Amino acid sequence: MLDVLRPIAAECDLTVPAEHRLPVAVVGAGSIVDVAHLPAYAAAGLEVRGIFDLDTAKAADVAARHGLPRVYTSLEDLLADDVPVLDIAVAPAAQPEVAVQALEAGKHLLCQKPFALEMADAEKVVALAADRGRVVTVNQQMRYEEGIAAARAMVRQGWIGEPVAMTITVDIATDFSGWGWLYRSDRLDYWYHSIHYLDAVRSVLGDPATVYAAAGRTPGQGPAGETRTISTLTYPSGAHAMVFVNHENRAGDTVAQFRIDGSEGAVRGTIGLLYDYPHGRPDTLEVSSRRLPTDGWLSYPVTSRWLPDAVAGPMRALLAEVATGREAPTSGRDNLATLRLVHALYRSVDTGQVQAP
Repeated sequence: MLDVLRPIAAECDLTVPAEHRLPVAVVGAGSIVDVAHLPAYAAAGLEVRGIFDLDTAKAADVAARHGLPRVYTSLEDLLADDVPVLDIAVAPAAQPEVAVQALEAGKHLLCQKPFALEMADAEKVVALAADRGRVVTVNQQMRYEEGIAAARAMVRQGWIGEPVAMTITVDIATDFSGWGWLYRSDRLDYWYHSIHYLDAVRSVLGDPATVYAAAGRTPGQGPAGETRTISTLTYPSGAHAMVFVNHENRAGDTVAQFRIDGSEGAVRGTIGLLYDYPHGRPDTLEVSSRRLPTDGWLSYPVTSRWLPDAVAGPMRALLAEVATGREAPTSGRDNLATLRLVHALYRSVDTGQVQAP
């Protein structure tokens, strides 16, 4: 059975080949850079040349703790450096302008998700990158998180036959108060949380034909935006997906799980990060297949974590595209479809009607 699992493990490999490695600089010194990006890049053997943030003291603190050799005094200072790759980790509203300046300076970019709130801004960044011959990828790192990556590989190997349904259920308590701009945003879950799950669904089932969504708030909640969402996605093949998310679980019985059903079996697992955020634990993953056969549920040995490990995935993909010319799975062009999906879900929430992405 170990021989059967080896191709699945290969699909989850986050190693950055030495010949693909390029120096990286970071724009933004927020908590995600501190606890995930920089540890992931260090583990991948990448050189991080320096960091810039509008709060120079914060940037200096992060740089000192991670041994970064330089704190840039301005974005212009950073762009004048010959570092070829930028990791842009700023609020979405500010990201397109930074991305445009960086592309005009000849940099390759890893942008955070969502990499733009308006489709026109996202399309402008993608078009400019193509015009300048630069690579833009998006940090949709859940695709590279081992539980999801292994499950997707099992589907692609045909282990469960034709996929017919995918469900993601997340019932947790999320403290958004550490991000003031996010806490005040009237659009919350889809843009800044469920976008992970929606992109993961796309990576398995592709782009849906129609979507329907309901979203709301819980009495007494602090955040301004939606904290409960239910999303359904339908496909021309007859397959469908459902994503349920609740950030206001006040009972303490956390649930974070996913399942992919097929004509010849199923894959199911848990999303370990959400059981003890931000520390988390490895996912669990099991497969039941008539094709192998598995004789019941077979466990897959997940050993890595969503944070920080999977954060290396989008950067690995960017560097591979720069080196080989093969488009990254999380390219800016591909991510336009994830952004269209989020916009369609918000239109469905606002109108109460089925929408086409």
